Amino acid sequence: MLVRIIGTDLPGRGPGPEAGRLRLGNVHVGVQRKAEVVSRVPATADGARWEFEVTSREVDGLLDVGGPWVHGRPGARFLYLSWGSVDGEAFAMFRRAKLLFGDIPTALLRQAHEGAGVLVASLGLTDQDGGPISARVRPPAVTWTLR
Repeated sequence: MLVRIIGTDLPGRGPGPEAGRLRLGNVHVGVQRKAEVVSRVPATADGARWEFEVTSREVDGLLDVGGPWVHGRPGARFLYLSWGSVDGEAFAMFRRAKLLFGDIPTALLRQAHEGAGVLVASLGLTDQDGGPISARVRPPAVTWTLR
């Protein structure tokens, strides 16, 4: 199953002291693959987009997802968007956002499993205080669609 995450409203683009700290700290956001944060995008970018494959299978009449991008135990699977400061090749993570598969409408997830399209998560990446979005990101803050 192909998953695409589209992030808008990155926090390093805004005015104010938080955006300034993010710019000075060379903060980036990326998707977490196992323990590594890859495809990092600066917090000052116009937008972010990640696309990757996850496996899906039927288990006792329910769909389960897996693969190196997927974290959590069965029934509580999720994706991580991880924030950190970049210094050369080093990435010092300080915050993560979780996108839970359990928040995706069952019919939509099943259509993606059956190959009807790309499963797309769209979300703003700035929280209400002007910083990087973190913790569990639930609808309506994230919108899941099939394209």
